[in-house]
Order: sequence, then C-alpha cells, then structure tokens
Amino acid sequence: MPFPIVNSIVSWFLKKRFHQIELFLKYPHEVQNELLMNLISMAEDTEIGKTYGFESITSYKEFTERVPVSTYEDYQDLIERSRQGETNILWPRPIKWFAKSSGTTNAKSKFIPVTTESLEDCHYAASKDLLCMYLNNNEDSQLFTGKGLRLGGSKELYKENGTVFGDLSAILIDNMPFWAEFSSTPSSKVSLMSEWESKMEAIVNETIQENVTSLAGVPSWMLVLLNRVLETTQKANLFEVWPNLEVYFHGGVSFTPYIDQYRRLLPDKKFKYYEIYNASEGFFAIQDQNYSGELLLMLDYGIFYEFIPMDTYGTPSEKVIPLSEVEKDKNYALVITTNAGLWRYKIGDTVRFTSTDPYRIKVSGRTKHHINVFGEELIIENVEDALKKVCRRTKSEIVDYTAAPVFMDGKEKGAHEWLIEFKTPPKDLDYFNELLDNALKSVNSDYEAKRYNNMTLNKPKINIARDKLFYDWLKQQNKLGGQHKIPRLSNTRDYLDDLLKMNS
Repeated sequence: MPFPIVNSIVSWFLKKRFHQIELFLKYPHEVQNELLMNLISMAEDTEIGKTYGFESITSYKEFTERVPVSTYEDYQDLIERSRQGETNILWPRPIKWFAKSSGTTNAKSKFIPVTTESLEDCHYAASKDLLCMYLNNNEDSQLFTGKGLRLGGSKELYKENGTVFGDLSAILIDNMPFWAEFSSTPSSKVSLMSEWESKMEAIVNETIQENVTSLAGVPSWMLVLLNRVLETTQKANLFEVWPNLEVYFHGGVSFTPYIDQYRRLLPDKKFKYYEIYNASEGFFAIQDQNYSGELLLMLDYGIFYEFIPMDTYGTPSEKVIPLSEVEKDKNYALVITTNAGLWRYKIGDTVRFTSTDPYRIKVSGRTKHHINVFGEELIIENVEDALKKVCRRTKSEIVDYTAAPVFMDGKEKGAHEWLIEFKTPPKDLDYFNELLDNALKSVNSDYEAKRYNNMTLNKPKINIARDKLFYDWLKQQNKLGGQHKIPRLSNTRDYLDDLLKMNS
C-alpha cells in the first residue's frame, strides 16, 4: 500500500526531469537535428541504411534527397521479414515486439515495430514525463498515495518465430518493471484478459476496492467502464466510489464529444483532465498545462518530425517541411523518423500548431478520415467542435457517430449522411440538424461555400442509431476495447452502409 512518504519521494524524482525538458524547449531545432543525425548514424549498417547510403548523410537536406517519404505498405515486406526473425533490416538491434495496430483505415492488420529503444526512451519516458508535468503543475498532488486505474488493450500477446505481437498496451504492461504493478490497478492478469465483456466485470470488481487517485485510457471505453462502476456500486458519482480521485489522463480519440458526460460523473471543478497523443508508432505530445487543450510536442524521444501541409497532401506539388518551417493554425500531416526503425513514415494523423514557441499542437484528425468528395474539406476537428456546440444547445448527448457522403446522382446534389447514437436524444431532430449544418458552416468556409443556396451540397441527413449499435458493430469486427475506434468520417460509404444494415 503506497504511503505519503512514497508520494513525496516519487514526486521529487519525477520533477528532476523537468530540467531536461527545458533544454528542448530552449533549443528545439538543435535537439531535433542532433537526434536525426544520431538515428542515421546508428542505422548506417542496416539494410535500409545501406540502401540509402546513411554512412555519408551529413545534413537534413541530404536525408530528404535520399530517403523517400513512405507508408506502411512501403514497409510491409521489410517488417514481415523482421517478424520472421531476420535482424538488421530497419534497426541495428533485434526487434522483439510488434504492436498490432487497430487502425480503422485498413482492414488488414498492421504490425508496427517496437524496439527496446522506443519502449524505454519513448513510451516509458513519456509516461514518466506525463506525471512529471502534472506534478510540476500541481504541487499538492497526492497521486502516489493511491493507485492509477489503467484501461488498456484487450488482447494477449502472441509469440511467433521468436518475436511477439499484440496491442501496444499489452506490450507495455508485459514489460513494465515489477514495482509498477503496486501503483496500478487492475492487476496485469486482469488488464491482459482478452474477452472484453468479462474483463470489464473483472476490472469493476477489482478496482472498486482500491483507493484510485487517477484514471488512464481511451475516453470512449473509459466512459463505458465508469458507468458500469456506478451501476455496480449504486453511487451518484465517482467521488463517492473513489474520494481521492484527482486526474484523468486520456488519449486515443478526441475528448470533445465526451467532456460533458465526464463532468457529470466527476462533478468537481478542481478535477483535472490531461490529454496525451500517442500511437503504436510512438509517443508524441503531452498536455503540459492545467486546463489546456494544447499538447507540447516532445522533441527528445528518439522521434524526428516532419510535416506535409494538408493543402498539398496527395497532390503533385506535395511538399515536406521540417519543424522549423511550420506555421500556426495550418493543418499538417505528420511524418516521423524513429528509434523503432521507421524512416520518413506517414503515420496518417493530422495536427495543427497552436504555438511555435514552444511547439504546441492539437490533433486535428486523420489523413484518410475526412470528407472531401465535393471540395468541402470537412475534418474531424470541425465536426467535433460543431457537435459540442449543438449538443449543449439542444441538451443532447452523443454516444458515437459516423458520417459519409451521399454521392451526386443525375441532377440530384450531394450531401452528408450521418448515423448518430444518442444517450440523450434531442427533442427535435430537424432543429438539431439545422443547428449542426449552421455550426459546420461557421467552422469551415469550404463547407459553407458548398452549402450556399444548396449549390453543391444539400442539407445533411441524420439517422438515429439504435442502442448499442456501434458497440455491436465493433464486437462483430472483433474490435471491442483498447484502442479500437469508430471511423468518424469517410470519403466512402463502406462503414456507413454496413452500420445502416445493422440498424434496420
């Protein structure tokens, strides 16, 4: 059982890291450039290093001239060989772990390499930094007098040809130092259970007995768990279950659609929410201020960053720029070079810089998760801002949603079709639709132009999803829990049509 003295010691230890963070805050470009050169030097004798002549690269310019920007499909064969036990292909040291990605863009699985360096110097370092920043901002925190409730992936690890694959969260839990088990709940045994529904029951039964001081996990799935906790305990809010609860560390999906529901479960204005931005490919950014929606880009985790302005993405004039050339309030696709053996890799996420001194970002969406069939350039950030406003105005609550285009047919204009599962539906769906349409116009001028006088787009069409539709769809896809997400926006109707069939 952790004691106050442990809280003081751990807090002191974590805060010492803050001086190193100040180094990359002061010298961001120097830190990034040195990091790139170290990665190139380390991998010069690998197969990929020899292919692109790493041994003679002496500058960022030479690196960009020799090494092409790549996607998972470009790496698939090399990664598969690594999974079969071959070494020195992408990284000089043997790669033992591969995070099986649960991305929603491709039906086939992706296996992202996780090296010892990325595990220690990126993922685990970031976990410590998250706590460091939180403690630095909250001097009176009692975080380590209790336990952190972590909600990770629901898949066990699988061994194959001497390598191991599974959810990233399972890899992280499996490799945690033994002492981390004492400060976390549920136990590793329960955390790694593969059957989601029995796992939820086991987590509830185990954690309601603990002194939980923090929560960590994906907002959509954490909400399911927390509602189950209240159902089981018959309490009015979570502070009646865990009176010392003080912070929720969240990431994986946008928090915007869920914030009001969390505030009802946690009705204390002093309760903190801290956002993180991580993925199987690496840990990228951390909220470094209380009550802020901005994330500090972490520049010393063995990840070198480049960016593609989204107005050139996928066009013949596509350009890639380093961190030193980014501008505020522009949308960029993220390109990473990492200590996990990924070189100029398009991760598929888009970010927007809110500050360039220091470099702070907001995750704005996915390169493939937007609707741009009619030139409307609708991204997830636009949609979630609009839905938040409309839900507050109509006193409604959303569980999940997806949207896709209605394609033009003869003289019939196009439109966007929505499928929304409500926890609390609006009293007037037509009014909700009108507000949503106007809110989208207010945050996206391209959408507004296409909607002007129904010139290209007709007004949106909204379908109400039955109770648990999205849950049942994910269950059918064997994608319950962990990092699995509903595809919010799509340029095709594949997801929507599939869901509408289940909804009929």
